[in-house]
Amino acid sequence: MPEDHGEAARWYRKSADHGDDIAQFILGSLYYRGDGLKLDYAEAARWYRKAAEQGFPSAAAALGKMYYAGEGISVDYSEAASWYRKAAENGSDEGQFWLGAFGARQFRKRS
Repeated sequence: MPEDHGEAARWYRKSADHGDDIAQFILGSLYYRGDGLKLDYAEAARWYRKAAEQGFPSAAAALGKMYYAGEGISVDYSEAASWYRKAAENGSDEGQFWLGAFGARQFRKRS
């Protein structure tokens, strides 16, 4: 059976609308990649935020990256660091990596 990413997105949206953090993260990822849905960074950030606010670490790391790069939202390094920290505190290796990398960049700017 061929993959139907649009149909998958519809089912993820149903779960996401009911507060499922994993579905919210996946829906954000589908919007971020334009996979089965129209690419929409602002919508990706909205769904990542919903999942991150429930403590989903990968969503917090993804949102931090979006704030850092200004994808769909304004660049805000303070917000990026905050979301990276939340991801790291919830056990995300990616959050720990980016928080460390972000901190190293800030340190170099001060030197």
